[in-house]
Amino acid sequence: MPDPNGFLRYERRLPARRPVAVRITDWREVYPPAGEELIREQATRCMDCGIPFCHDGCPLGNRIPDWNDLVRTGSWDAAVESLHATNNFPEFTGRLCPAPCEAACVLGLGGQQPVTIKQVEVEIADAAVARGGLTPRPVPASTGRSVAVVGSGPAGLAAAQQLARAGHAVTVYERDDAIGGLLRYGIPDFKLEKQHIDRRLAQLAAEGVQLRTGVNVGVDVTAEELRARHDAVLLACGALQGRDTPETPGRPLRGVHQAMTHLVAANRVVAAGDGRPAPAVLPDGTPIDAAGKHVVIIGGGDTAADCLGVAHRQGAAGVHQLDLYPEPPHGRDAERDPWPTWPWVLRNYPAHEEGGERVFAVAVQEFVDDGTGQVRGVRIAEVTVERRDGRRIVTALPGSERELPADLVLLAIGFEGTEEQPLLAQFGVTRNARGAVDARPDWQTEADGVFVAGDMHRGASLIVWAIAEGRAAAAAIHSYLGGVGDLPAPVDPARQPLAAR
Repeated sequence: MPDPNGFLRYERRLPARRPVAVRITDWREVYPPAGEELIREQATRCMDCGIPFCHDGCPLGNRIPDWNDLVRTGSWDAAVESLHATNNFPEFTGRLCPAPCEAACVLGLGGQQPVTIKQVEVEIADAAVARGGLTPRPVPASTGRSVAVVGSGPAGLAAAQQLARAGHAVTVYERDDAIGGLLRYGIPDFKLEKQHIDRRLAQLAAEGVQLRTGVNVGVDVTAEELRARHDAVLLACGALQGRDTPETPGRPLRGVHQAMTHLVAANRVVAAGDGRPAPAVLPDGTPIDAAGKHVVIIGGGDTAADCLGVAHRQGAAGVHQLDLYPEPPHGRDAERDPWPTWPWVLRNYPAHEEGGERVFAVAVQEFVDDGTGQVRGVRIAEVTVERRDGRRIVTALPGSERELPADLVLLAIGFEGTEEQPLLAQFGVTRNARGAVDARPDWQTEADGVFVAGDMHRGASLIVWAIAEGRAAAAAIHSYLGGVGDLPAPVDPARQPLAAR
């Protein structure tokens, strides 16, 4: 049985990050491997609770106490099996998920620090590679049924693997030049080195999944052609429509960009991998590099922090990160966010340790022109934010305005759902008021035989939700095709994160 006193004997510890002065000179991951002694110590802190609320925090239904105890006892092969039973890509989630499972750890109920679930997860995933690689699991016989997966992010890839392992012929269509969706070009390498994606793609290919890049469904191949080739279609195109601020004076100025535009350009430079520094540019050659520039990032979430880390590595002269809301508390407010829900707290990412200044409770009033159509600064004001009748009311405080220098402004203020694109009309699928695509209880859209999963259905969300929805949609497709037995379906289309009601 688990050690009932482990959390009393050991404090929560994470491996030390690589030194700031070193890591901002390259694009390698911030965290080095934890080491077996540290990770076994941390796994020992798990009590294997009678009711493990970490299961409710994670939509994948990960068997967290099981693999924690297997790591504690040194049963690494069994831990790998237990982890992969519910999660196709733990090396992704262990690096990228903010860990709602840790917020739901029972230790938090007693005022203790939660188990380092996320770190244990990534160490198990890396152990799978070190202990023989990611073994393909091809099926001996085909069902004779075929599925098209449109989009190659975590939802699409998880569904593709589940369906291929059930014996169906699966083809993944990706409009970009490489497979991976946001994992490939949206997430910086200092959070996820792309070798992890490539290893999984090799496994999927060995399991029979066909991976086709440079195919824009709705343009290069029509929906009608795709439906003629396949027995079912899964749409997993993500939620890439960035939220904008067109009403703000000066928005058309040069140097004001969507955050994802900057991240994609930077990732493409890193992907070129010739070892020589190269400035990031847009496809038309417009520079979008932070080198030597004063950068202003608008937004306080993960995407903004990614832009911050990229700006440091590109050699920005200075960075301000602006947040509309006041600075969050450093600890959980039990009245606002009772355990085990996800709390609103101040989250300091490694990028914040590297430099820059965070400014809270401010809003941009104007992007300032340098006289040539190029942004030279942003005029900001302190604000209050209220909710009235479900609407957000932002009020600027008189006399609080000031100007910040800005040669490059990045909008990281969220996403408005999936992009409007030709494939939607061709499949007969519409976006709802949130810009997402609705799913019936069986994960089908309003078009029979056309399914949806991931951010395209849910809106911009966590990677664990994308994988969970991909697995659940795969189970629905398997049933639709008359497959034998059931595939795991961790969530249904109406499932929402754990929350206080």
